[in-house]
Amino acid sequence: MAIFGTLEVVKQQLNNNKFNTAFEYLEKVLQNDTIENKRLLSLDIDAFEKIDLDSSNFALEQVYNTKDRNRCFFESHKQYIDVQFILEGEEIIEVINTNELEINFPFDEDMDLIKYNDTINASSIKLKKGDVVVFFPEDAHMPCLELQDKLKVVKTVVKVAI
Repeated sequence: MAIFGTLEVVKQQLNNNKFNTAFEYLEKVLQNDTIENKRLLSLDIDAFEKIDLDSSNFALEQVYNTKDRNRCFFESHKQYIDVQFILEGEEIIEVINTNELEINFPFDEDMDLIKYNDTINASSIKLKKGDVVVFFPEDAHMPCLELQDKLKVVKTVVKVAI
């Protein structure tokens, strides 16, 4: 199931070479004077950039306003583990095991995406500045949810190859 907390806590929980590239990148994102930090903070609202980190891992840097729940959906991935990190802002992400959902949009290999029908049985995770959440293939997740009002979120999602 999903793992979440501060970057340091999640690094300790996932003391695994598979995540080294992701954690090294996220540490650079956190440092004020790095290329990674400046690049992410310079993005406009609704901007989205893919950054190759090595031969099998990449980051999706993005800035957006959180959304009303009815504009979001549950998703999961088979080829990559999501390591989602909030640099600025706050959002809610709902999570539930994929076995508890009905598939709405079958697996698209090119997009590495499965979409699911909605449910009220998911758990909620509140992410704020400096928080990380790791979603494995069995973790259907609905990101980008507003808390009470729409907020600007500066986020990067590291895709770690399985």
